[in-house]
Amino acid sequence: MRLAVGPVDSRVNIKTYGRVVGKVTYVGIALITGGNRGIGLAIAQTLKSDGYEVVVTYRSGESPQGFNAVKMDVTDSESVDAAFAECESKYGIPEVIVCNAGITKDGLVMRMSDEDFNQVIDANLGGAFRTARRATKGLLKLKRGRLIFIGSVVGAIGSAGQVNYSASKAGLLGMARSFARELGSRGITANVIAPGFVETDMTAELTEARREEIAKAVPMGRFCSADEIASVVSFIASDRAGYISGALIPVDGGLGMGH
Repeated sequence: MRLAVGPVDSRVNIKTYGRVVGKVTYVGIALITGGNRGIGLAIAQTLKSDGYEVVVTYRSGESPQGFNAVKMDVTDSESVDAAFAECESKYGIPEVIVCNAGITKDGLVMRMSDEDFNQVIDANLGGAFRTARRATKGLLKLKRGRLIFIGSVVGAIGSAGQVNYSASKAGLLGMARSFARELGSRGITANVIAPGFVETDMTAELTEARREEIAKAVPMGRFCSADEIASVVSFIASDRAGYISGALIPVDGGLGMGH
């Protein structure tokens, strides 16, 4: 998976999938959807520190500084195709794909509209499918790769007010395991990492009383950091995890008890 290159003669350039990356150790190209903030940004930072050429996707706003970036709307197949084409042209074929982009539209089930349900399924589950499907074209050429889906503990244990979100995250496991069965013989793995309650800008706005209430439900008694999730992604992306595929890996402080 990761091609480690030792000291390189100063007269030699390393060329990877059509792009010169210089006289440095090469480990591969990683693409992270929704990598411009939160968990996605933490993953991008960690993989960059691992030595990956990181490409992040974003749908709106500005791309994060310090990273290669392509614009992608995961709900639109043409946008996904265009983003991969741009990535492959500018940087090379990504061999680590992290499907992280997603949305929430919370509401009690009796008040949840079809639109709210379908939009979340389309973005979170459909978006991961479109991304992984397009990525597979390049991975089959490379005959190696990692498909890493960012799920959630609620995909296994459910969450009141999040029927749509829980369903979208639960669906990732069946999809990842199907990818794993279809592509495993070509050296491609597919896994789901399922965070619990995570320290984010949104959770930071909760009252202290509400934060304490949530933390009490977690055996470890605290929220997860985005960096802790990124560390697990780093491991699954590495050669050390080359025989792990079709797995659901919880990072939830024991909340789901292994799901």
